[in-house]
Amino acid sequence: MATRARVEELHIIWITAGLSCDGDSISVTAASQPSIEEVVMGAIPGLPKVHLHNPVLAYEVGDNFMNWWYKAERGEIDPFVLVVEGSIPNEKIKSEGYWAAMGSDPTTGQPITTTEWIDRLAPKALAVVAAGTCATYGGIHAMQGNATGAMGLADYLGWDWKSGAGIPIVNVPGCPVQPDNFMETLTYLLYQAAGLAPMIPLDKALRPVWLFGKTVHEGCDRGSYYEQGDFANEYGSPKCLVKLGCWGPVVQCNVPKRGWMAGLGGCPNVGGICIGCTMPGFPDKFMPFMDEPPGGKVSSSVISVYGSVIRRLRQITNDTLNKEPSWRHKGEKLTTGYHAN
Repeated sequence: MATRARVEELHIIWITAGLSCDGDSISVTAASQPSIEEVVMGAIPGLPKVHLHNPVLAYEVGDNFMNWWYKAERGEIDPFVLVVEGSIPNEKIKSEGYWAAMGSDPTTGQPITTTEWIDRLAPKALAVVAAGTCATYGGIHAMQGNATGAMGLADYLGWDWKSGAGIPIVNVPGCPVQPDNFMETLTYLLYQAAGLAPMIPLDKALRPVWLFGKTVHEGCDRGSYYEQGDFANEYGSPKCLVKLGCWGPVVQCNVPKRGWMAGLGGCPNVGGICIGCTMPGFPDKFMPFMDEPPGGKVSSSVISVYGSVIRRLRQITNDTLNKEPSWRHKGEKLTTGYHAN
């Protein structure tokens, strides 16, 4: 970013034409830290003026909407951030037709595939962001046995790919993406474009490290039950959910800490197990869901022995502390230990 002038105005070209349900676009409308309205309306100090082009949220339709894509391809809107939602199908594994497309080529009248849009726009983008697990790592559509050869954006462009501004692909996983996680990441990139933030810090899976540097378990209110070897055996229990299939101890995600909307909700917070949807191996490596993870069986057995001892020791301490001192009483004798000079 040091070689590029400070950006005063930019466009966000948001493709939802991957294999997807548009759930990430819908989720982002619930963001509040900041909200998408605050970013677009210029309510955040220091940000460039932002123009959003998302087919789910747009007022424009038809050619009026698609014109922004053609302008971006021709270099007429610079800079722009490319957001990709949905997994990327492999258009080279079939003899005819296409898996996913958006708009038509003005010269041929043929549909423009999602992969072709990525090929046209990614090299010209200031930054490229994958929104949701489908776009980041392939998600549900990339399960073993799928017919489309679906993959994540980094699988398609290359894990070492960087934009012309030197920014790697930025992955914000989640099924769907947690709304504030996405908007906070986008806001960071906008501050970076404005020259007010350093290069965005990413982990090896290209996720923002401040959002995905800790596990679900580390931010979970049920974690203390795990430490004591106290596990839920049925849904509805407030205890640790590992034996019901929760992958929280190994999954990198901040939802239990952050909540889902306005600090509320999130899978373990409302009694649901973590199934690993922010991880590159999702879903295949986390199935079958609702079965205790193989590693969990070993660790929960070990922690159960340790936890039973801890519970007994803490109960002794609690029995000692959960009553008043003996010198608090009526009568003529003072037993507090005080002695007059």
